Amino acid sequence: MTINIKDIAEKDRNSVLHPFTQLQDFASGKLGEPTIVETGKGIHIQDAYGNQLIDGFAGLYCVNVGYGRTEVAEAISRQAYRLAYYHSYAAHTTDELAILSDRLVKMAPGKMSKVFYGMSGSDANETQAKLVWYYNNLRGKPTKKKIISRERGYHGCSVVSGSMTGMSFYHEHMDLPLPQITHTGVPHHYWGAHPRETEREFSARRAVELDQLIEQLGPDNVGGFIAEPVLGTGGITPPPEGYWEAIQPVLKKHDVLLIADEVITGFGRTGSMFGSQHYGIEPDLITVAKGLTSAYFPLSAAIVGEKVYQVLEDGADRVGAFSHGYTYSGHPIGAAAANAVLDIVEKEDLPGNARDVGAYFQAQLKEKFAQLPIVGEVRGVGLMGAIEFVGDRESKTRFDPSLKVGARVSKTARDGGLIARAMPHGDILGFAPPLVTTKEEIDEIVLIAEKAVRSVMDDLVRDGQKL
Repeated sequence: MTINIKDIAEKDRNSVLHPFTQLQDFASGKLGEPTIVETGKGIHIQDAYGNQLIDGFAGLYCVNVGYGRTEVAEAISRQAYRLAYYHSYAAHTTDELAILSDRLVKMAPGKMSKVFYGMSGSDANETQAKLVWYYNNLRGKPTKKKIISRERGYHGCSVVSGSMTGMSFYHEHMDLPLPQITHTGVPHHYWGAHPRETEREFSARRAVELDQLIEQLGPDNVGGFIAEPVLGTGGITPPPEGYWEAIQPVLKKHDVLLIADEVITGFGRTGSMFGSQHYGIEPDLITVAKGLTSAYFPLSAAIVGEKVYQVLEDGADRVGAFSHGYTYSGHPIGAAAANAVLDIVEKEDLPGNARDVGAYFQAQLKEKFAQLPIVGEVRGVGLMGAIEFVGDRESKTRFDPSLKVGARVSKTARDGGLIARAMPHGDILGFAPPLVTTKEEIDEIVLIAEKAVRSVMDDLVRDGQKL
């Protein structure tokens, strides 16, 4: 299909409210024209001008099986022709939904029982909060409602999930966070450790801080703890050694439900099917989205553990129907897309590819970037990684924010044909390529990124910055 690029750009500027976009700069044209994405294949996308880009971020960590998978398109088409929609209220279902739910309960870590569906990770985490509150109401603990998240954790941007997100710019001018949500320290050893504190010592201190926070709030007031196995938007930061080993006993001690937010890490990104399996996490509730359908259709899920579900079922005679749901909960097209995607994930062993190609990726990142004078830390796991830039390596001094080093590296990489994301909370370049990425494609990604970093280093020196 031929499109009028100028007409589409004008329509977009005049009518679309873009997320995470400086509205005045976009409206005035300062940001330039919108990028009109037309096609995608494998790990590449192509815009309306014919420019091809390596998508080193899989959309937003989500296009795990790569672009252009006709198997998924055909599954969506078949379901749309057969039955485009029916709701899942009052015990209605479809074959694809029942098959998917059985599949998720069996493949998820821990003792899972049931699956509730939404359309995004944000709404799935809203569901998790309501489940924590509902669960404690039904078992006679009406004050046990506070949910603890972590600074720099990302759990969405709706009202409750946005409150759970531990980033101030999600809260400012939005009347968040809600009082039911509080935050504990970020598990990032590089920035948070005391001098000469080992990773295990740092993890133990974070666990003590969590224990003290629960005691301060009152154990009878704390119902849940939500965390990503690996921090995503908070900087692509794997947990320090011993972190989950130290945190989980604190939650058990205080009878606090553990919500594992696997929106990013679910379905293979760490090299294991779930991040919880990778790090020995035993969740009570699991949130999934993104990789569930590889973003071919909006679908999310709150996977409910047996311990929680049994309380819900036992209380049904007293309280009646489970009063939560969306028009599109368990959408049959979404379920069909998810089953097709999970077929690919299992048949092609994408967790295994993320493990093997990911190990190569992590080694290449460290080899090419770890010793550069503006690099403070190279980190990652599986097919997710980050390079953090600092003005002084020895003192761990950040660059002046006005230099926008991370954003400049990201833009330079994009000019070179690679989408890599400038992350918040520092000068950070993040990567999360599709799980189908090959070692040869990793070489391309790393080469373009290295050229971009060295180009920005040269610019900094020309501007008088001492490196």
